[in-house]
Amino acid sequence: MTRAPANLMAVRSLLLTHLNIDKNATRDADLEPAEVGIVGDPDHRGGYHCGSDRVVKNDYSVVESSRDRNGLTLDAAALDVGQFRVASGGRTHDLRTFSSWCVAQCTAGAADTRDLREIIYSPDGRVVRRWDRLGKRSSGDNSHLWHTHFSFFRDSIKAGRDQTPLFRRYLTSIGLLEDDMSEKAEQEIHSVYTGMFFGGSSMGRRVDPDGAGSQTASNSLVAKLDYTMLRLDTLVSQLTALSGRDFTDEPAIVQGVLAALTPEKIAAAIPPTMAQQVAEELARRLAE
Repeated sequence: MTRAPANLMAVRSLLLTHLNIDKNATRDADLEPAEVGIVGDPDHRGGYHCGSDRVVKNDYSVVESSRDRNGLTLDAAALDVGQFRVASGGRTHDLRTFSSWCVAQCTAGAADTRDLREIIYSPDGRVVRRWDRLGKRSSGDNSHLWHTHFSFFRDSIKAGRDQTPLFRRYLTSIGLLEDDMSEKAEQEIHSVYTGMFFGGSSMGRRVDPDGAGSQTASNSLVAKLDYTMLRLDTLVSQLTALSGRDFTDEPAIVQGVLAALTPEKIAAAIPPTMAQQVAEELARRLAE
């Protein structure tokens, strides 16, 4: 039977947690559980709400993209979001503004939208529009006047990739979630995400692993990200080198890797601030 995958259930839970009136008395219209759907009803055949047991011949949710063909499983790959209205930050937000915001992020090529195939929505409650990454269609049926449909490429569902970041950003942008990182740090994370899952450099910037030049505490997260990025680039380079190796001589490979991990190289890879923290912790424990 078609299943509701864990990564879409996480999105559903996130939206219901923050857009349900019972959670916050300042909100004047809630999003009910029945209004956030993943699996189509028993009569539903074909489309992203269906898994492999319900797709039909030449199903557009399978045949139009290799990402869908290669990712087809029993899992559904769609999410419907119903109507809501919430007052936050001196403004009123609803399904229409939410949908338009998500489409704008897709159009802008935001990293956390790369797994979205399409959004079928209404910007005004009168006309139905469709943003389609593949450019196949531009509209949908009138049921989308009161609910918005998100289709995800099936390979991202099969891989279990986290789909909450886009929706967390929306909730943060309207003031329902606290923004706990700077815009620059968020951009860095998007760069890592893009590089790891879609190819290319995971950084696209100079790395500053020890935080030199960071003048304020607010930059500490960026310094930590820089160090993480440096390690990721090194790991990617090592994996690329290993991909061309003959793995019939495993002991030789292990010996070669260990030989490269000299104390000097390990020490050089540790930022000075981190080294100082380690030294202080060792001194404290030895004194106990």
